[in-house]
Amino acid sequence: MQRCIEIAKNGFGKTYPNPSVGCVIVNNGKIIGEGYTSAYGGNHAEVNAIRSVTDKNQLKTATLYVTLEPCSHYGKTPPCSDLIIKHKIPKVVIGCVDDHEKVAGKGIKKLEDSGVEVLVGVLDKACKKHHKRFFTFHNKKRPYIILKWAETADGLIAPKSKTENKPIWITNIYSRQLVHKWRTEEHAILVGTNTVIQDNPSLTARDWVGKNPIRVVIDKKPKLAKSYNIFDNQAPTVHITELKNPIDANKICDIMFDNQITSVIIEGGSKTLQSFIDANLWDEARVFVGQTKFGSGVQGPSLKGNLIDQNYILKDTLNLYIND
Repeated sequence: MQRCIEIAKNGFGKTYPNPSVGCVIVNNGKIIGEGYTSAYGGNHAEVNAIRSVTDKNQLKTATLYVTLEPCSHYGKTPPCSDLIIKHKIPKVVIGCVDDHEKVAGKGIKKLEDSGVEVLVGVLDKACKKHHKRFFTFHNKKRPYIILKWAETADGLIAPKSKTENKPIWITNIYSRQLVHKWRTEEHAILVGTNTVIQDNPSLTARDWVGKNPIRVVIDKKPKLAKSYNIFDNQAPTVHITELKNPIDANKICDIMFDNQITSVIIEGGSKTLQSFIDANLWDEARVFVGQTKFGSGVQGPSLKGNLIDQNYILKDTLNLYIND
């Protein structure tokens, strides 16, 4: 199952809004096939794993391991549980149950009714953690929310004044490359009006190979011209304004949910970040602390969370928090 989780990470950023599932097939103590979820609309992990097995006769005495309960309904592809039954795989080991209403134990029941031995809950916590974006989206009806910012050694995220409309870097190039890697793993990235005006960011993953996230910009009293980088053709952009109704963090989450956005990195300024913190709408925070000092400027957000990890990227510190 650990191998299933490991290979499932290869699908991050490509499978949305589907979860990135991992599947391994074992026969006589040896892995004979494995696969992970293809890009949205493509094969599920079980299909790719079964297709990778050279001698299909081996499936009749094999065990299939999968991070998430096999589906039992028709969507973009046929049910994976039907394919498992078709190939007469006698045993299936499942990391965690898919509590989406279209599945929710139906895949397990279909397998068991067909005589397949099913074991559920192997590395359950690890599999649920891996699928946290999927579960948050369907259970909380909002994206999985990651807050991200960089602050100086004196706790500031921006200087008091700037002379150019571009970022003033607090962290080193390796920290910035890591952020671009994160962008390829998440469905969307969100900023507010002031960030666009002051930095004119592209919000792409240009320093890492992968798919650019959907860009979400909160522009309450529409000020942004279409000439800003955020509106170019490098990635889709969701432009949220108050032209029709007032918006707050809850409403923004509703809009992202309606747009099938399953995870988002919030990279906005202090005001945007604090609005989600104050509404208790966040799941984890990734906070860089650089060596630079501004002396005066914009104070970083005030966050109360559980510090679970601390890493060092050269002289940068990366603090990881979760919302209890």
